[in-house]
Amino acid sequence: MSKIEVKHPDKAVSTGAYSAGVLIDEWLFVSGQGPVDLSTGKVVHGSIEEETIHTLSHIQKIVEAAGGTIADIVKCTVHLTDINDFDRYNKAYASFFSGILPARTTVQSVLSHGIKVEIDAIARIKGND
Repeated sequence: MSKIEVKHPDKAVSTGAYSAGVLIDEWLFVSGQGPVDLSTGKVVHGSIEEETIHTLSHIQKIVEAAGGTIADIVKCTVHLTDINDFDRYNKAYASFFSGILPARTTVQSVLSHGIKVEIDAIARIKGND
C-alpha cells in the first residue's frame, strides 16, 4: 500500500503546497479545485455556473490522469462563497454528471481570491491497487 501522487496534466505553475490527487489502493483523493487557469495560476472569474464547470473540469482531468473517469467519483465536498447561488450551482453541477451522482456535501465558506466555488472529490479507480 503506497501513495502515488497524481498531477493535473495542464498545471504549469505552483498553486500551493498540496498534491492535486493522491492515489492509494483504488482510492483517489482529489484536493480542492477552483476556477484557476493552471498555466498562469490566476483565478478565472465568471458566473457561478461557469466557475462550477471550470472547477469540475479540473477534477475530471485529475481523475483521468489517475486512469479513471468522471463516473468513478463517489463523493464531492463543495464550498460556495454565497449559499444563495446554490440553485444555479446545483443545476450546473448536475449537468456535468450522468448516471448515479456522487454523494455530496455543500456548505458556505470564505474562499480566497474572490472565487465562488471550490470542490474536492473522492473517486474509486479500479485496477490501481
